[in-house]
Amino acid sequence: MLKQASLSEAKVLWQPSEAWISNSNLMKFTHQIGFSFSSYDRLHRWSIAKPEEFWSAMWDFAEVIGEKGDKVIVPPEDGGMLGTKWFPDASLNFAENLLRGDDKRRAVIEATENGVSRTISMGELREMVAHAQAGLRKLGVNNGDRVAGVVTNGVEALVSLLATTALGAVWTSCSPDFGAKGIIDRIGQVQPKVLIASLDYQYNGKPYDIRDNVAAVCEVLDGVSAVVTLNDHDGLSINEKITVLSWDDFTESGPSLPEFTRVPFDHPLYILYTSGTTGLPKAIVHSAGGTLIQHLKEHQLHCDVKSDEVLFWYTNTAWMMYPWLVSGLASNAAILLYDGSPLPKKNTGVLWEIAEEIGLNHFGTSPKYLDTLAKAGYGVGAEHDLSALRTLLSCGSPLMAEQYDWVYETIKEDIMLASISGGTEIIGCFVMGSPLHPVRRGEISCKGLGMAVDVLDERGASVYEEKGDLVCTKPFPSMPITFWGDDGDQRYFSAYFAERKGIWTHGDLAEQTIDETIVIYGRADTTLNPGGVRIGTAEIYRVVEQIQGIKDSIVFGFPIDNDEEIALCIVLEDGAELNSDLVNQIRQEVRKKASPRHTPKRIYTVNAIPYTINGKKVEGAVRSTVLGTPVKNKGSLSNPESLHEYTNLVERSYH
Repeated sequence: MLKQASLSEAKVLWQPSEAWISNSNLMKFTHQIGFSFSSYDRLHRWSIAKPEEFWSAMWDFAEVIGEKGDKVIVPPEDGGMLGTKWFPDASLNFAENLLRGDDKRRAVIEATENGVSRTISMGELREMVAHAQAGLRKLGVNNGDRVAGVVTNGVEALVSLLATTALGAVWTSCSPDFGAKGIIDRIGQVQPKVLIASLDYQYNGKPYDIRDNVAAVCEVLDGVSAVVTLNDHDGLSINEKITVLSWDDFTESGPSLPEFTRVPFDHPLYILYTSGTTGLPKAIVHSAGGTLIQHLKEHQLHCDVKSDEVLFWYTNTAWMMYPWLVSGLASNAAILLYDGSPLPKKNTGVLWEIAEEIGLNHFGTSPKYLDTLAKAGYGVGAEHDLSALRTLLSCGSPLMAEQYDWVYETIKEDIMLASISGGTEIIGCFVMGSPLHPVRRGEISCKGLGMAVDVLDERGASVYEEKGDLVCTKPFPSMPITFWGDDGDQRYFSAYFAERKGIWTHGDLAEQTIDETIVIYGRADTTLNPGGVRIGTAEIYRVVEQIQGIKDSIVFGFPIDNDEEIALCIVLEDGAELNSDLVNQIRQEVRKKASPRHTPKRIYTVNAIPYTINGKKVEGAVRSTVLGTPVKNKGSLSNPESLHEYTNLVERSYH
């Protein structure tokens, strides 16, 4: 099989300068702890061999506000991962750690498809949080209560989150573009006391009104006593027993500074939800301390975020990258909150215009966004002054090798490109970049510090230069507390620990190279298996979606005679035609750049590819639809109607 230049020989596209390395937070961290630095791999081995020393040093380096206590880790009696206690004597408040720094420092920049709308200082943000906290108190919100947002990614959502967590209450949120069922399937599980809702929003220049959805949600949320609306609530018809307040009324009074309720390290902070494509979304409870210290490590040591820099990730309020972005405040950075389409029809380059205007330092996005820009021929670096931009970060799906080339050719030559991978389940990353590593084409630079990441084969043996299951073999602070609801602990165990005793099996098909880099090939549950050989879907996408005339694609395993064939569905660019030349080109390119086993046996044209609301392809939903089995949760899809044409795919002719 021809790999991406044989993974161990992948081309180095960027090398940090000596100044970059010496000025990095990561190097400063090693100096502060007195670690004799000879290689990152040695530092990583120390961080997992001595977790007490590493995580205690991380607390000190990041200057966590709170009482650390004497103990760092108390292992469970069985010596496994589940049940590990972190900083058992600590007390802290999450919001207190984010609302830090000088009153005058830039804290939040808010933007829409029309550009930057306002900039908020830390002093202004503190006062806004104090007023919202007073409003929550008046509504009876206390330590441990749930507050839910169906909100756009703006200042009011952030203020609501910080006011909730300042009280020691628990925040959970959905994006307004979820339908009523999608919202109920998520926040309906956790029965919030207060619901904060954006009743109107805009996307790609088009206005949307979700009053009917909010009313439907309130009908089934028995515990909701109040709804706070971020827009005019005329036309919202809900139960008279529920108090309805405008944002202005909710925040009309209060002190100038918030009060912070300090809680234990493992106190619930967030409830996040998995995509839900295989059933009801899992409601995952994350801790205040685990979330904070994991994000501080990732931002400061891996992404090299520094005081007064500006951090951005294109995300909605439902995705785990939203809380990841919000935590940037704890590193004394400003954060950019953007609401709208990343590629509005009227202005494809709006995000880069904003980046140039505000002097953005860290830009987070997805491979799909970069691919769309590339196919549109948009010259990012030629069009914009990106002199302040230091890192480009990507997650959501594997970043293709060719996209690495495009970034360095089109966006900027001197930039740290980091494909990162982890998940909602850990509210962070297993593998990512670092300011000490070269960027190798098509590969993720390193394993996260403090994360005992490995790739195991079917025997449970660690393997290099071959595919296996991505696992983590030792505990880490941002492991979930539990899954919300009945049998939460058992469901948590079944999801990640049932396959291998005492080892977290994440569900990704991956490969580690002899350079200690990582390649992610896709989700293990969508892995193709023709002839008993495991193939990651990303291996096919990286070839097919570079072919001229192909706009998008999805692959799945089509069962036949106790085996399976690879079926490829493609969306064509306007004016393109699936003729014999294109079919032959697809098969030849896949055979040459991947392997003969990767070559699709069936090729179909379709009008659309189904995606989750968070932008991930859903191969499992396509396969289920084609085979006539129920798709368990269409409410998680951004375009569920796209599945309809797959119902008769098996009856159609194919190439």
